[in-house]
Amino acid sequence: MRRIISLLPLFFLFSISSWAAKKPVTIDALLRPGAGRRAGSGPITWAPNGSQFLVNSRGTLSLYDVPSGKQRDIISLDQLDKAAERTEPSPVFDWTNRRVGESDIQWFSDSKRLLVSTSGDLFIVNVADGSFEQLTKTPDVERDPKLSPDNKSVAFRLRSDLYVLDIASKKTTRLTKNGSDTLLNGELDWVYPEELDLDTAYWWSPDSRSIAYLQFDISHEPVYPQVSLLGTHGVLEPERFPQPGDPNADVHLGIVAASGGDTRWMNLGDPRGYLFARVDWLPNSREIAVEKLPRVQNKLDLLIADCETGTARTIIHEEDPTWIYPENDPQFLSDGKRFLWMSQRSGFEQIYLYGVDGTLQKQITNGDWDVESIAQIDEANNRLFYVSSEESPLQRQLYVISLDGTGKRKLSQGDGTHTVSISPTSAYYMDNYSGLTAAPRATIYKGDGAEVRVYRKPDTADADEYDILPTEIEQVKASDGTILYARLIKPAGFEPGKKYPAIIMIYGGPGIQSIHDSWQGLSWDQVLAHKGFVIWQLDNRGSSGRGHKFESVIYHDLGRTELADQKTGIQHLINMGFVDPARLGMYGWSYGGYMTLYTLTNAPGLIKAGIAGAPVTNWQLYDSIYTERYMGLPDQNERGYKSSSPVSTAANLASKLLIVHNVEDDNVHFQNSIQMADALEKANKQFYMLVFPQKSHGVGGPVRRQLLEETTRFFEENLAENPGK
Repeated sequence: MRRIISLLPLFFLFSISSWAAKKPVTIDALLRPGAGRRAGSGPITWAPNGSQFLVNSRGTLSLYDVPSGKQRDIISLDQLDKAAERTEPSPVFDWTNRRVGESDIQWFSDSKRLLVSTSGDLFIVNVADGSFEQLTKTPDVERDPKLSPDNKSVAFRLRSDLYVLDIASKKTTRLTKNGSDTLLNGELDWVYPEELDLDTAYWWSPDSRSIAYLQFDISHEPVYPQVSLLGTHGVLEPERFPQPGDPNADVHLGIVAASGGDTRWMNLGDPRGYLFARVDWLPNSREIAVEKLPRVQNKLDLLIADCETGTARTIIHEEDPTWIYPENDPQFLSDGKRFLWMSQRSGFEQIYLYGVDGTLQKQITNGDWDVESIAQIDEANNRLFYVSSEESPLQRQLYVISLDGTGKRKLSQGDGTHTVSISPTSAYYMDNYSGLTAAPRATIYKGDGAEVRVYRKPDTADADEYDILPTEIEQVKASDGTILYARLIKPAGFEPGKKYPAIIMIYGGPGIQSIHDSWQGLSWDQVLAHKGFVIWQLDNRGSSGRGHKFESVIYHDLGRTELADQKTGIQHLINMGFVDPARLGMYGWSYGGYMTLYTLTNAPGLIKAGIAGAPVTNWQLYDSIYTERYMGLPDQNERGYKSSSPVSTAANLASKLLIVHNVEDDNVHFQNSIQMADALEKANKQFYMLVFPQKSHGVGGPVRRQLLEETTRFFEENLAENPGK
């Protein structure tokens, strides 16, 4: 025992030396080549056989066989790119929403071939030997390709019309012929994918004989005049963008034979004033389901339309005093008589079993927690897999339950966040898992939860090299007694009794949950903590993940409740005793940028220095679907629109302010920052502005270094203990 004790000082000395040898997290660390990318960490694509999956690793397609644990390369996409026809870029930017989903790789049902879309052309790749057949070789890009269920045809979109290619004969049939810049066949406008999470606008019927598609008439949508200013002359790049109260697209649902012919239009009522959020074929291929909402989104109807006659009937009707968000598609069972439906009618997102006649047969899940998603339906074993927050609002765990609501069992292992991908046969699933103290790892399990093997070991490379400071979870009680969750990072070399400056990171808006039990890794937060800042972030009421009541308190009055909860959180932080209340900063992007400006102008003196990135400054300037869901129509909520706008309170600014924005932001337009700047200038309020010329909502690429350096410098200069010295 004495010898062991005598070795302890040496052990601790070695441990301290090892810890001290770790590097501080810096901006260089965040921007080094390959930062944030882990080998084999990309999405997988399961084969129909349920025992193999495809991985795209840095441009090489590889096949992983679960039973053997072996992986082999199939083909490098470079080979296909070289064979593709060169496409000329458009002289005017295409404002396709970033949420539009196109499947670049699809399996044939025999699990032996792949449909691959790359460099604008389509290919069939043989999985066994990597040989390929080129289906198209055109200067046009075949967009949103979809393999037919019988694997005999491929549908795609050229510009704004739909086509079908017969694989055997290579014959192409044009299905629609009237597409134009303002009439989109099988093509989404900008706002639908952004705010309804609809990622495509056409669907094969299960029998492969027909295609259903949405037609968007966007001719009534206002045009926002985006302008590229990087050339000798400015180039007008118009973007269709409806704002609150403006006309949305007129949307119609049509059915057309895959062999061509006239479109049969479904009678879903006058499209003016309505949104069509989901479209799903029934297994019989004779009927199609549609989710329909009024533009203010306080009602939802699930309709089933007869594809021959176009007549539709309502089988589910839901209403809410605030809003309804169409979280998921109805999932029809193979018997064609039943389907799974997700609803927040109880106050929390739960799963229900319905008959196609609209009769509720069973509530499958029940509790004061949200089901995040149905991960898989395993009809052969009369069960379904789902991911939920029932263990903790901060966690996501995988469960399995019978379709009659019995036999629920938790499958995932470990506190934290589990993201799963289940094979088509439900024989296996991949679990990507991490926690606050558990580095990301991926593990393959059998459908009963038994571990097969670790696919990707915990990635501790960053933690081994860099001093990643721990993230702590704090509970804060709101004014109504609701428990709020926050995260806290104490600065490097933290000394009890010392007062530190703090930066309040904020998002705060609906539809987003920021506080999770998941691996944080390298981040700008860590950079700031290593420079001596306390980092604090709180999910206020109005954010998601805590049920509908928690989120909907902001209805028709954005900003007020969020600010009240943020002030409660800040006071909680100050009461912990190590934060200097005179040196508080705030940083937010998008809704977080809005909340930064709202806080600075509605609680003057609370925050010493704030950074507002891509902020909404007046909700009448944002898109129609998002804003009307939470704020209603402008002419019906005049007071709410005015009181929620930082432009109207700009004269109250008493803090240092930096506004950051892209000139051609497609989401929150630069117009927002210009109008805020105009109001500040008229009120004789000084501020700083950092402008980038990118065509996106965020700042990326090489100029991200300047963004990080300037925002870091802004906080260092304005929150220093003795500014100017």
